[in-house]
Amino acid sequence: MARSMADEPLVLGIETSCDETGVGVVRGTTLLADAIASSVDEHARFGGVVPEVASRAHLEAMVPTIDRALKEAGVSARDLDGIAVTAGPGLAGALLVGVSAAKAYAYALGKPLYGVNHLASHICVDQLEHGALPEPTMALLVSGGHSSLLLSTDITSDVRPMGATIDDAAGEAFDKIARVLNLGFPGGPVIDRYAREGDPNAIAFPRGLTGPRDPAYDFSFSGLKTAVARWIEARRAAGEDVPVRDVAASFQEAVVDVLTRKAVRACRDEGVDHLMIGGGVAANSRLRALAQERCEAAGIRLRVPRPKLCTDNGAMVAALGAEMVARGRAASDWDLSADSSLPVTDPHVPGHSHSHSHDHVHEVSKENLYS
Repeated sequence: MARSMADEPLVLGIETSCDETGVGVVRGTTLLADAIASSVDEHARFGGVVPEVASRAHLEAMVPTIDRALKEAGVSARDLDGIAVTAGPGLAGALLVGVSAAKAYAYALGKPLYGVNHLASHICVDQLEHGALPEPTMALLVSGGHSSLLLSTDITSDVRPMGATIDDAAGEAFDKIARVLNLGFPGGPVIDRYAREGDPNAIAFPRGLTGPRDPAYDFSFSGLKTAVARWIEARRAAGEDVPVRDVAASFQEAVVDVLTRKAVRACRDEGVDHLMIGGGVAANSRLRALAQERCEAAGIRLRVPRPKLCTDNGAMVAALGAEMVARGRAASDWDLSADSSLPVTDPHVPGHSHSHSHDHVHEVSKENLYS
C-alpha cells in the first residue's frame, strides 16, 4: 500500500563532521530543505581543515542554519518526528558541536534523537535522488577523509566494509597534488577543471594496489601522490615547464581508474547489480563518466546523486534518520556521544534496551520547552 506523503517521517538532520555545518529536512525520501554554512574559506589559508577553527565555525553557524532549513522546508520544529545527527566518524570537536545541538533541540522539543553514521548517510542520501535503495547495494564512497567500498543489505542495520584506503584517501591526494601544482585548496574541483583540457594518457602514473597479490578491494594513493610530486619536482629542477593540465589529467585518471575498476570487480564478485557512488570526490566528472562506462559494460546499474548531495550535507543525515524512523529503529540515548572513529558497521548508535530514553522524551514533551 502506497503511503501518502503526510504519513512519511519528517526528520531534521545535522551534519558537522568536518568544515561544513549542514542542516537538512526530509520527509520520507523527499528533500524539503538543505542548508549549508561552510567554513572552507577560513581553512584555505592553512591549506587544510583546522579542527579548532571548524568547531568554532559550527558553533556560530548552528542555530541560524537550523532556522534557515526549517524556514526553507516550510515546517515548524514542533512538526518533526525526530532529529538525526552525525555521531561519527569525523573530527571530534566538530562532531561534538552537532551532537550537543541535536540533543538540545530533541530534548526541548520532546522528539527522539538518532545518532547516525557519516558513511552510511552518504549512501542513504541517494534515496532523495533516485528513490529507495535496492538491497543489497554496493557503495563506493570517496571523499577527503575516506575511500571505502561498502556492501549494504540494510542501510539502517547492516553495512559491511569490503575495502578501504590503507593510507591517504582519494580526496587528500587531490588536495596534495593541487598544492604541489599551486592550484589552491580544495583540490578536487580545480584538478577536475584543469584535467578536462589535459591528456589523461600523457604521463604513466602508477596504479596502487592493482597487482595480483594485492588486496582486491583496498586502495592506496600515497605512492601515486609521491610519484606525481617527484615528477613535477624533476621537471622544475631541470628548468622545464610543468604541463599542469596533462599532469592533472594523468593523475586524475590514475585515481579514477583504480576506484572504478575495484568497485565494478566487487559488484561482480558479490553478485550485486547496483553500484552507488557518494562522497565529495563523487562530484568529479571523470569518475562519473568512467564509472558509467564500466558499469554499462558489466551490466551494473549506477546511481550517483547530484554533486551537491555528494559533498557533506545535512540532507544525507536527515535521509538516514527518516529511514530509521520508518523502520522503527530504536532512538539513541541522551548520553549519546560523538565517536571520531565510529565504525561503518554501526549505521546508527541506538539506545540500550534497558534505557528509559523514550519515557524521558514523553515526560519532556508534556511541557514542550520549545512552544
